[in-house]
Amino acid sequence: MDKIRLDIIGLTSGHTHGSYTLILGEEAGERKLPIIIGSFEAQAIAIEIEKIVPFRPMTHDLFVSFCKTFDIEVLEAHIHNLQEGVFYSKILCKQAGKTYEIDARTSDAIALAVRFKCPIYTNQDIMNVAGILIEEEEDDSTPRPARPDASDAPGIRSGDDYPSLSMKDLEELLEKALKVEDYAKAAAIRDEIQRRK
Repeated sequence: MDKIRLDIIGLTSGHTHGSYTLILGEEAGERKLPIIIGSFEAQAIAIEIEKIVPFRPMTHDLFVSFCKTFDIEVLEAHIHNLQEGVFYSKILCKQAGKTYEIDARTSDAIALAVRFKCPIYTNQDIMNVAGILIEEEEDDSTPRPARPDASDAPGIRSGDDYPSLSMKDLEELLEKALKVEDYAKAAAIRDEIQRRK
């Protein structure tokens, strides 16, 4: 199993109420891995990235305090499986010389990885299936949020009719969604393409 290290590239609001797209990128490659997460999880990740200190500890901060109190070290977050569009992750921990794997939602695993400053990994097969290549038209490596009006761009449809489209149409829509940086729509189109393979 080839592990690929990922970095957080961006966090953008989704096109459905309360959803966000977390964009992870290969540390030593060009592919991106978009993951749809909820607003609470997006907030938990963003707060730590932006170094905002909440008035009271959030759930993930409580977990960090718990681990430090009981001398538990979090070593890595690992996105290890993808089934029917759902990513599965685990957290690798160490206590008193013994290593443990704990099942976790991917958004929670990443929120903890950010707090513990530990690496995030996935497998080569997951990147082969779910990774997307985004061609940069500008020489600006700064990630930009998806434009809120991207779904209104010409030629991009809503997800309701993806099953009725041909593979060629889906691939064209995927390219258009990537050009307007609509990663949530790109992920939905990519999932429809993968369902047919």
